[in-house]
Amino acid sequence: MLYNSNQIQEIIPHRYPMLLVDTIESISEDKTCITGTKCVSANEMFFMGHFPQKHVMPGVLIVEALAQTGCVLLLSREENKGKIGYFAGINKMRFKTQVVPGDILTLKVTFTKQRAGIYFADAEASVNGKIAASGEIMCAIG
Repeated sequence: MLYNSNQIQEIIPHRYPMLLVDTIESISEDKTCITGTKCVSANEMFFMGHFPQKHVMPGVLIVEALAQTGCVLLLSREENKGKIGYFAGINKMRFKTQVVPGDILTLKVTFTKQRAGIYFADAEASVNGKIAASGEIMCAIG
């Protein structure tokens, strides 16, 4: 593990209940790819309403967890320290399987290009090697 939740909070401004990344497991040598985890617990606030009778992690929060993981990488770069990452867009996001309490969500974000201040990344969330969600996300640094 590279970063635990306390170290992640030193990089990005998110806090409970909106901090959706528990650990950062790896960052590629070329600093374009990052892998993190989210341990999904039945105690998460969103399960009170989604859904009380059958807990399923909302897809929008899976995407947010991917975006936060990517922002850890962007904001850990020297030129971006102390700045804030903003969600700038989503393309072709697909959800393949449900994420439920007890799952360990693996979050992989690979930055592919930067244009006009927007960073583009391929993003994939998986559980036990099975893809839960994948698509492209965009982030801006402010």
